[in-house]
Amino acid sequence: MHERLQEAQRERQAVGLVTARRMQRRAERASRRARRALALAVMQ
Repeated sequence: MHERLQEAQRERQAVGLVTARRMQRRAERASRRARRALALAVMQ
């Protein structure tokens, strides 16, 4: 029983890592787009 609980926790941590990485990538893409839009606005 206890081992199964530890296994579940480890799985949840792995899923959390993957989710965090995906969210970080999405945030980086969004900030890059925002910076490009800002640069275009400044040039005009």
